[in-house]
Amino acid sequence: MKKFLSVLLIVLVFGSCSEYQKALKTEDVAIKYNVAEKQYEKGKYTKAIRLFEMIAPAFRGKPQAEKMFYMFAQSYYKTEQFYLAGYQFESFVSSYPKSEKIEEASYLAAKSYSKLSPVYSLDQTDTNKAIGKLQAFIDTYPNSEYLPEANATLKVLTDKLEKKAFEIAKQYNTIQDYKSAIVALDNFIADYPGTIFREDALFYKFDSTYQLAVNSVPSKMQERLNNAKIAYTNLMKVNLSAARKEKADEMLAQIDKNLQQYSNIN
Repeated sequence: MKKFLSVLLIVLVFGSCSEYQKALKTEDVAIKYNVAEKQYEKGKYTKAIRLFEMIAPAFRGKPQAEKMFYMFAQSYYKTEQFYLAGYQFESFVSSYPKSEKIEEASYLAAKSYSKLSPVYSLDQTDTNKAIGKLQAFIDTYPNSEYLPEANATLKVLTDKLEKKAFEIAKQYNTIQDYKSAIVALDNFIADYPGTIFREDALFYKFDSTYQLAVNSVPSKMQERLNNAKIAYTNLMKVNLSAARKEKADEMLAQIDKNLQQYSNIN
């Protein structure tokens, strides 16, 4: 019995392979479609894709085209070919606006683009594109079953842009370009008023105004020291860590010491 089952398994495997190879070589679109659908249902998406790619140009307008293009897009998605998946799902949405799969396809198109979003330190063109696609989906389907996941993904992407914007602003402080740091950090705080990096941004702004002031030419020092005191006041409006509070107070003491000379002159 074991020997019989082994032989039967071998026959089935080779029969399946033979069927797939024949489908690749035949000019019969119907055969290619049937075999592609079988491969898709078995989870053999790469093989299904190869056949779908061959029949797609000739399949538009056929009764089974809607199902075929849905499986085609899903196969790209399942194999993590997200550029192609996004394109195919969007094509499906535009081609079959009355499909019962339209909401799912719209979501998976947006999700495909979100999968292309790189780490925050890299170019964020794909992140911005994904945000636009997800927001469009949310606006179009406000009651969708996919809404919680779409909102969660959207937050991850917007947080990534926020972190990148903060790191760029902070970098000016790191390279000691304090004038640019002050402008960039001010812009960041204005653009992201509820940011989780608010304490960091205010601290680095204070540090930048402090460094610019204490290393200033005499003619501009008094004005810059006063600007630094304003930055300190704004910093104290957030709940600082103990270490940062101690450092900021030390810097304020130096500011007040430097300002004392102007009081004596007056």
